[in-house]
Amino acid sequence: MMTMNNNISHVKLPEWIWEQARDQEHMKQLVLKYMQRYPGYTIKKVKGRFAVCEINR
Repeated sequence: MMTMNNNISHVKLPEWIWEQARDQEHMKQLVLKYMQRYPGYTIKKVKGRFAVCEINR
């Protein structure tokens, strides 16, 4: 299945995620918790300080 580019969003993640994360697994948990405020967004990957997400429309 091909993903349409207009269904992809780059969400800037807040600095506190990196400040609070103790390790990679904790960072993943913090990102998932933060992204709960974006209903319908599915995280595909984290690139730099952005969560690359697919928007379920």
